[in-house]
Amino acid sequence: MALTVYGIARSRAIRVLWLLKELGAQYTHVEMGFGPEGSGSAEFRRINPNGQVPVIDDDGVVLSESLAINLYLAKKFGGPLAPADLGEDGRMTMWALWSVLEIEAQAAPIMYNTSFYPPEQRNPAVVEAAIARLQAPLAVLEAHLSAHGHLVGGRFTVADLNLIGCLFYLRFTPQVLAERPATLAYYQAGLARPGARAAFALRGE
Repeated sequence: MALTVYGIARSRAIRVLWLLKELGAQYTHVEMGFGPEGSGSAEFRRINPNGQVPVIDDDGVVLSESLAINLYLAKKFGGPLAPADLGEDGRMTMWALWSVLEIEAQAAPIMYNTSFYPPEQRNPAVVEAAIARLQAPLAVLEAHLSAHGHLVGGRFTVADLNLIGCLFYLRFTPQVLAERPATLAYYQAGLARPGARAAFALRGE
Protein backbone atom coordinates (compact mmCIF):
# COMPACT_ATOMS: atom_id res chain seq x y z
CA MET A 1 0.00 0.00 0.00
CA ALA A 2 1.61 3.26 -1.18
CA LEU A 3 0.82 6.47 0.69
CA THR A 4 1.93 9.77 -0.85
CA VAL A 5 1.62 13.19 0.79
CA TYR A 6 1.70 16.30 -1.42
CA GLY A 7 2.54 19.63 0.18
CA ILE A 8 5.34 21.50 1.90
CA ALA A 9 5.82 21.47 5.65
CA ARG A 10 5.29 25.24 5.75
CA SER A 11 1.64 24.75 4.87
CA ARG A 12 -1.36 22.92 6.32
CA ALA A 13 0.44 19.75 5.24
CA ILE A 14 2.34 20.03 8.54
CA ARG A 15 -0.73 18.63 10.27
CA VAL A 16 -0.66 15.50 8.13
CA LEU A 17 3.09 15.11 8.48
CA TRP A 18 2.78 15.44 12.25
CA LEU A 19 0.13 12.73 12.42
CA LEU A 20 2.19 10.39 10.27
CA LYS A 21 5.18 10.91 12.60
CA GLU A 22 2.93 10.07 15.55
CA LEU A 23 1.69 6.94 13.79
CA GLY A 24 5.13 5.82 12.64
CA ALA A 25 3.63 5.27 9.20
CA GLN A 26 5.61 4.84 6.00
CA TYR A 27 4.90 7.40 3.28
CA THR A 28 6.39 9.31 0.37
CA HIS A 29 6.52 13.08 0.73
CA VAL A 30 6.25 15.13 -2.46
CA GLU A 31 7.20 18.69 -1.49
CA MET A 32 4.60 20.48 -3.54
CA GLY A 33 4.80 24.24 -3.09
CA PHE A 34 2.44 27.02 -4.10
CA GLY A 35 1.99 28.95 -7.32
CA PRO A 36 1.82 28.06 -11.00
CA GLU A 37 4.77 25.68 -10.80
CA GLY A 38 3.35 23.89 -7.76
CA SER A 39 -0.19 23.47 -6.48
CA GLY A 40 -1.54 25.80 -9.15
CA SER A 41 -0.17 23.77 -12.03
CA ALA A 42 -2.43 21.91 -14.43
CA GLU A 43 -0.69 18.67 -13.51
CA PHE A 44 -1.43 19.09 -9.80
CA ARG A 45 -4.99 20.24 -10.44
CA ARG A 46 -5.64 16.85 -11.96
CA ILE A 47 -5.00 15.51 -8.45
CA ASN A 48 -6.83 18.29 -6.59
CA PRO A 49 -8.93 20.61 -8.78
CA ASN A 50 -8.93 23.13 -5.90
CA GLY A 51 -5.20 23.65 -6.41
CA GLN A 52 -4.47 23.40 -2.69
CA VAL A 53 -2.26 21.31 -0.44
CA PRO A 54 -2.14 19.01 1.38
CA VAL A 55 -3.41 16.10 -0.64
CA ILE A 56 -2.81 12.42 -0.05
CA ASP A 57 -3.01 9.51 -2.44
CA ASP A 58 -3.39 6.35 -0.41
CA ASP A 59 -3.19 3.64 -3.04
CA GLY A 60 -5.85 5.37 -5.10
CA VAL A 61 -7.81 7.02 -2.28
CA VAL A 62 -7.20 10.72 -2.97
CA LEU A 63 -8.16 13.15 -0.22
CA SER A 64 -7.66 16.85 0.41
CA GLU A 65 -8.44 19.03 3.46
CA SER A 66 -5.90 18.47 6.22
CA LEU A 67 -8.25 17.67 9.09
CA ALA A 68 -10.30 15.24 7.01
CA ILE A 69 -7.11 13.56 5.86
CA ASN A 70 -6.03 13.15 9.48
CA LEU A 71 -9.33 11.65 10.57
CA TYR A 72 -9.03 9.14 7.73
CA LEU A 73 -5.42 8.25 8.50
CA ALA A 74 -6.05 7.86 12.23
CA LYS A 75 -8.85 5.39 11.54
CA LYS A 76 -6.82 3.59 8.89
CA PHE A 77 -3.83 2.97 11.16
CA GLY A 78 -5.70 2.68 14.46
CA GLY A 79 -4.13 2.92 17.89
CA PRO A 80 -4.73 5.41 20.70
CA LEU A 81 -4.97 8.43 18.40
CA ALA A 82 -7.92 6.88 16.58
CA PRO A 83 -11.54 6.74 17.77
CA ALA A 84 -12.21 3.77 20.03
CA ASP A 85 -15.88 3.56 19.04
CA LEU A 86 -18.59 5.28 17.03
CA GLY A 87 -19.22 7.84 19.75
CA GLU A 88 -15.59 8.93 19.80
CA ASP A 89 -15.60 9.01 16.01
CA GLY A 90 -18.54 11.39 16.03
CA ARG A 91 -16.98 13.64 18.66
CA MET A 92 -13.67 13.76 16.78
CA THR A 93 -15.52 14.81 13.63
CA MET A 94 -17.43 17.42 15.62
CA TRP A 95 -14.21 18.87 17.04
CA ALA A 96 -12.57 18.90 13.60
CA LEU A 97 -15.39 21.02 12.19
CA TRP A 98 -15.33 23.22 15.29
CA SER A 99 -11.57 23.69 14.99
CA VAL A 100 -11.90 25.02 11.44
CA LEU A 101 -15.05 27.10 11.88
CA GLU A 102 -14.46 28.53 15.34
CA ILE A 103 -10.66 28.73 15.59
CA GLU A 104 -8.94 28.65 12.21
CA ALA A 105 -11.43 30.99 10.56
CA GLN A 106 -10.41 33.72 13.02
CA ALA A 107 -6.79 32.72 13.64
CA ALA A 108 -5.80 32.76 9.96
CA PRO A 109 -6.51 36.47 9.37
CA ILE A 110 -4.73 37.25 12.64
CA MET A 111 -1.64 35.42 11.39
CA TYR A 112 -1.75 37.04 7.96
CA ASN A 113 -2.12 40.54 9.38
CA THR A 114 0.57 40.19 12.03
CA SER A 115 3.26 38.30 10.13
CA PHE A 116 2.61 37.05 6.61
CA TYR A 117 1.41 40.17 4.81
CA PRO A 118 3.93 42.95 4.07
CA PRO A 119 3.74 45.60 6.83
CA GLU A 120 2.02 48.11 4.58
CA GLN A 121 -0.79 45.62 3.88
CA ARG A 122 -1.50 44.64 7.47
CA ASN A 123 -4.76 45.77 9.02
CA PRO A 124 -4.75 46.04 12.83
CA ALA A 125 -8.54 46.42 12.83
CA VAL A 126 -8.89 42.95 11.28
CA VAL A 127 -6.66 41.51 14.01
CA GLU A 128 -8.60 43.24 16.78
CA ALA A 129 -11.96 42.05 15.44
CA ALA A 130 -10.77 38.47 14.96
CA ILE A 131 -9.33 38.32 18.48
CA ALA A 132 -12.66 39.56 19.81
CA ARG A 133 -14.53 36.85 17.90
CA LEU A 134 -12.20 34.20 19.31
CA GLN A 135 -13.07 34.95 22.92
CA ALA A 136 -16.30 32.94 23.04
CA PRO A 137 -14.95 29.73 21.45
CA LEU A 138 -11.74 29.97 23.48
CA ALA A 139 -13.84 30.21 26.65
CA VAL A 140 -15.65 27.03 25.60
CA LEU A 141 -12.34 25.31 24.93
CA GLU A 142 -10.80 26.46 28.20
CA ALA A 143 -13.75 25.08 30.17
CA HIS A 144 -13.62 21.76 28.33
CA LEU A 145 -9.89 21.31 28.76
CA SER A 146 -10.03 22.35 32.41
CA ALA A 147 -12.55 19.57 32.99
CA HIS A 148 -11.21 16.85 30.69
CA GLY A 149 -7.59 17.59 29.73
CA HIS A 150 -8.15 16.52 26.13
CA LEU A 151 -10.93 16.80 23.58
CA VAL A 152 -12.03 13.16 23.44
CA GLY A 153 -11.52 10.09 25.60
CA GLY A 154 -9.20 11.65 28.18
CA ARG A 155 -6.14 11.05 25.99
CA PHE A 156 -4.23 12.70 23.16
CA THR A 157 -5.95 11.85 19.87
CA VAL A 158 -6.16 13.05 16.31
CA ALA A 159 -8.81 15.52 17.49
CA ASP A 160 -6.22 17.26 19.67
CA LEU A 161 -3.61 17.23 16.92
CA ASN A 162 -6.08 18.81 14.50
CA LEU A 163 -7.06 21.54 16.93
CA ILE A 164 -3.47 22.35 17.90
CA GLY A 165 -2.71 22.62 14.20
CA CYS A 166 -5.32 25.39 14.05
CA LEU A 167 -4.19 27.07 17.29
CA PHE A 168 -0.71 27.22 15.74
CA TYR A 169 -1.93 30.17 13.69
CA LEU A 170 -1.97 32.21 16.92
CA ARG A 171 1.78 31.84 17.49
CA PHE A 172 2.46 35.45 16.53
CA THR A 173 -0.08 36.74 19.06
CA PRO A 174 0.74 34.80 22.24
CA GLN A 175 -1.38 37.18 24.30
CA VAL A 176 -4.50 35.51 22.91
CA LEU A 177 -3.85 32.34 24.95
CA ALA A 178 -1.98 33.96 27.83
CA GLU A 179 -5.05 34.14 30.06
CA ARG A 180 -6.28 30.64 29.15
CA PRO A 181 -3.96 28.47 31.29
CA ALA A 182 -5.51 25.10 30.46
CA THR A 183 -5.51 25.85 26.74
CA LEU A 184 -1.98 27.22 26.78
CA ALA A 185 -0.61 24.19 28.67
CA TYR A 186 -2.48 21.85 26.32
CA TYR A 187 -1.11 23.63 23.26
CA GLN A 188 2.46 23.64 24.54
CA ALA A 189 2.30 19.97 25.56
CA GLY A 190 1.04 19.00 22.13
CA LEU A 191 3.86 20.77 20.33
CA ALA A 192 6.39 19.22 22.71
CA ARG A 193 5.48 15.68 21.66
CA PRO A 194 8.28 13.85 19.79
CA GLY A 195 6.08 13.44 16.74
CA ALA A 196 5.40 17.17 16.63
CA ARG A 197 9.06 18.05 17.03
CA ALA A 198 10.03 15.67 14.22
CA ALA A 199 7.42 17.10 11.87
CA PHE A 200 7.97 20.76 12.66
CA ALA A 201 11.71 20.32 12.16
CA LEU A 202 10.83 19.86 8.49
CA ARG A 203 9.76 23.51 8.36
CA GLY A 204 13.34 24.65 8.86
CA GLU A 205 12.38 27.34 11.35
